[in-house]
Amino acid sequence: MSLEVTEEWIRRQAPDVQAVVRMLLARINALESELVKLRERVEKTPQNSSLPPSSQHPHAKPPITKPKSQKKRGGQPGHPKHERALIPTDQCQEMVALKPTACRKCGRSLRGGDSEPLRHQVWELPEIKPLVTEYQRHRLTCSCCGTTTCAPLPPGVPTGQAGPRLTALAALLMGCFRQSKSRVALFLEQVLGQPCSTGWVVNLQNQATAALRPNWEELAAQLSSQDQLGIDETPTKEGSRKAWLWACVAKPFTVFALRPTRAATVLDELLDGVFHGVTNCDRAKMYWSLGRLQWCWAHLKRDFQALVDSADRKAQGLGRELLRPTGELFRQWGRYRDGTLTRRGFVRHMQPIRAKIESLLLRGAYSGSDRLFGMCNELYDHRDWLWNFVEAPGVEPTNNASERALRHAVIWRKLSFGTQCAAGSRFVETLLTVLETCRQQGRKIFAHLVNALESRLIGQPPPSMLIGV
Repeated sequence: MSLEVTEEWIRRQAPDVQAVVRMLLARINALESELVKLRERVEKTPQNSSLPPSSQHPHAKPPITKPKSQKKRGGQPGHPKHERALIPTDQCQEMVALKPTACRKCGRSLRGGDSEPLRHQVWELPEIKPLVTEYQRHRLTCSCCGTTTCAPLPPGVPTGQAGPRLTALAALLMGCFRQSKSRVALFLEQVLGQPCSTGWVVNLQNQATAALRPNWEELAAQLSSQDQLGIDETPTKEGSRKAWLWACVAKPFTVFALRPTRAATVLDELLDGVFHGVTNCDRAKMYWSLGRLQWCWAHLKRDFQALVDSADRKAQGLGRELLRPTGELFRQWGRYRDGTLTRRGFVRHMQPIRAKIESLLLRGAYSGSDRLFGMCNELYDHRDWLWNFVEAPGVEPTNNASERALRHAVIWRKLSFGTQCAAGSRFVETLLTVLETCRQQGRKIFAHLVNALESRLIGQPPPSMLIGV
C-alpha cells in the first residue's frame, strides 16, 4: 500500500496535525538524502550491484557474509584422508634396500630379509641441464674446379639456437602462465641453465607464432559454418593505441582476434558475411547485423539489477518485478540442463515466464519514465532475440562460454598492459586460440606446440586441430 501526502490533504488537517506531518516529511526527505549519499559511498562489487564480473580484480577478496568460524585451520576430525599413492617399485629410477645389522634390544647381528618391507618413496627433480648438440658444418674445396661446398644442416634442425621444446616452453610460459618476457628470460637462465635475454625471448615468441599461425587460419575459416557461436570482446592496448580482443567460441574450438576496432567490420572479416547460425552475445549494436541472436540473460539480469539500484522509483519497482521471473527462468534452465526436466517440459514451463517478462517490458516502454523507455522498448522490439534458447535446442541462455574464454586473456592484459606491436598481437591471438582449443578438445598443450614447431622445421603444416571434430 502507498499513500501520497499532498499539500491539499495537509491543509485540511488540524494545525497541530499539519505541524507534525510537515516535521515528519522533512525528516523523511533528510533521511532519503542521507541514504543516497551512503549508497554512493558503499563500494560496488559484482556481488552487490549490476557491475559485470570482469570489472573486479582477479585477486580481490570476496566480502565477508558470515561470521568467522571458531574451528582451527586445516582438515577437521573425521574428514577423508588424502595421500599420494606409492607407484610400483619397478617404475622407480632407483631402489635402496635398508636392512638392520643388529637387534635394537640385545645387539645380536641380524640376517635375512623382510617379504613386506615398509616402503618410503622420495620424489626429486633431476639436475636440469640443457642438451646442447653441436653441428660442425665442414667446408670442402673441389680439387677439380676449386668451388667450396659447405654441408647443410640436417632436416628438422633449426637455424637458430633454440630447439622446438625450448621454444614451446617459452611460448607456454608467456601465453599460458602469463609471465613477462623478462621473467621468462630469468626462468630459462636461472632454472634451466639456458643463457637468455628478453630480445631472444621475443625471437622465440615470433617462431611460435609462425609455427601455430596455420592452426589459427584453419580454425578461423570454420567460424562461418558453425551452428552456434558465443562472441564477446574486451578492450586492450597495442602500443599507445586502444584495441579490442575478440573471442568467438564454437563447441569444438575457439578463435581469438586482436583488432584496433570494436566495429562490426571485425565480424564481417571473421565470419565472411555468411554466418547463419545463432550468436550468443550481449546487447551491443555491432552484433545486430548477424541476424539471429540470443541476448545474454546474465547481462539482462545485471541490467534489471541496475534498475533496482537506480534512484527512479518506477525503475526500482519494475526492476524487482523483472528479477522474479528471471530467477525462475534460470531455475528452469538449471533443471533442464541437469536432466531433471525434459525438453518439452522446459518449453512448457517457459511459456508463462516469457509472457510475464514481455508484458513487464511493454509496461516499462509505456511508463513515461526516461530511465525505462530506452531499455524496455529495445528489449520488446527485439524480443525474439531473448528466446532462441527456448526454440533452438543446444543454444545457451547466456554468453558465459565466451566470457569464460576471455577471463584468462583479461587477467593477462591486466598484468601485461597489452601488447607493444602487431607481432605481439598476432602472438596473443594465436596462442590464446590454440590454448583454449586444446582445453576444449582435451589435447595436451605442450605436446601440440612441440609438434607444430617440429613440423615447421621440416616444411610441413602443424597437426590439424579439426581432426575428430
